[in-house]
Amino acid sequence: MSDPSPLREASPDDAHLRTLGYEGRFERSVSLWSNFALGFLYLSPLVGIIALFAQGLTQAGPPVVWWIVIAAGGQFLVSLVFGEVVSQYPIAGGLYQWARRLWSGPYAWMLSWIYIAGVIIGITTTAMFSSDFIMALLRGTSDGLATAATPGEKLIIALVVTVVALLLNATGSKTLARIAQVGLAAELAGIILVGLYLLVFERHNSLSVFFDTMGTGGNGGYAGPFFASALVGLLLFYGFEACGEVAEETPNPSRAIPRSMQMTVLIGGVAALFAFVGYVLAAPDLQAIVDGDISNPIPAILHSSLGTAGTMVFLVVALTSFLACVMGQQAAASRLIFSFARDDMFPRSGWFSKISPRTHVPVNALITANVLPVVIYFFIYYSPDSLFRIAAFQMLAGYVAFQMVVFASLPARARGWHPAGRFSLGRGGWAVSIAALAYGIFAVIMLAAPSGDTHLASYDRWISLIGFLVVAGVGLVYLLVAKPYKASDAPEGDAIEMADRVRALHSTAEPHRKEDPWLS
Repeated sequence: MSDPSPLREASPDDAHLRTLGYEGRFERSVSLWSNFALGFLYLSPLVGIIALFAQGLTQAGPPVVWWIVIAAGGQFLVSLVFGEVVSQYPIAGGLYQWARRLWSGPYAWMLSWIYIAGVIIGITTTAMFSSDFIMALLRGTSDGLATAATPGEKLIIALVVTVVALLLNATGSKTLARIAQVGLAAELAGIILVGLYLLVFERHNSLSVFFDTMGTGGNGGYAGPFFASALVGLLLFYGFEACGEVAEETPNPSRAIPRSMQMTVLIGGVAALFAFVGYVLAAPDLQAIVDGDISNPIPAILHSSLGTAGTMVFLVVALTSFLACVMGQQAAASRLIFSFARDDMFPRSGWFSKISPRTHVPVNALITANVLPVVIYFFIYYSPDSLFRIAAFQMLAGYVAFQMVVFASLPARARGWHPAGRFSLGRGGWAVSIAALAYGIFAVIMLAAPSGDTHLASYDRWISLIGFLVVAGVGLVYLLVAKPYKASDAPEGDAIEMADRVRALHSTAEPHRKEDPWLS
């Protein structure tokens, strides 16, 4: 751990980082707006709605929209807990660093193993989900707009999207920030302008459809299909933690990143709800979508409402969002791998933790983050129906990692930890943390539950849980046998001690600081 004493020579942000035991190695070029844009595009309500609109309606009909409200409320609680932790620990690596400092190195290692798997597979699913819409853009005909891409087309498009995003990411944080800003503006414009047009001029259904199951309950009741469709909401609110992955590249991160996370969930939730409601109300034949007769419904809805030219413009916006989303996931995964390696937590850590002297990004970690997605692309090519179950595994891994951080905050509070960053919940910290954990456990149960498709083999219905147990089991065995955490002398379990140091640092820097109006 570096000597935290020579603070006068450092900027306030680097002084905070040095107090936590690290020297700044990144360029702080990701502004508050760019940080929010990164989280928003990782969450990407447009991408999420496009990817899961047909699946959700087919499973549970229009009432599936309520999962957006449920997930937004639950994840906002999680974002508040994360905000307290990242405000004290604005370090690259996000969840890994937070768990290490709240609990221990072994605990953080296990969390990171699970989370890395989830983030890397997130690159896979986002790139694969983009294929239908990119092919609709390339075809540009009314028939092509409603037709899904073939497995071969999906494979090629996913590879191209991944490589383009990787090359752009490798040029530096400024490129990531610019594309995130452009993507954010395009996505919000696409959602708001198209949504308003659909709601005002192209309504074919009434609001009552959101209380109409449209036959999805079958003979067994509606509860089963509704809970089976939870992925529609849960997938949408995954990504706001990416704001914290680039903490060392963001000015004033102790204050900015909690804001970014909360804005991401709130604005993303409103945008997702607005988009979903607009598409449902504008669907000329909603029953056909629910029955599964239209394989690619959103381009079909847009074509009937906006015509071919208008749909092409929207698909360009969607392509921008997909590309920015993949870039955000690559950046988050690479920063986590870099942070993991910087603490010597796995073999050849020196290679993974190298920073390019020219672009100031961990290029080796960035390349590594894209190896597994390429392998999975070929698996999906041979098993096209596996994509949604792979997405369910991705979410299960991510939500477990989220809740490991939330859970770690509780014993830290019990030992006397009072968060010392610029953002704090004060006396409400306990209640919010417990509520966030309760929601997270509920979400994990929903994601681990078997698929509602009884025509699948039993192992296939439980594939997300089986995949998670395999990944977690392999990681646990390696953790117990190899004990990789013993190679590191990085600080751990120091939440209380660091709270005192950070509080003293902030007091010295701003002795007359007023309360942050964001918190009032």
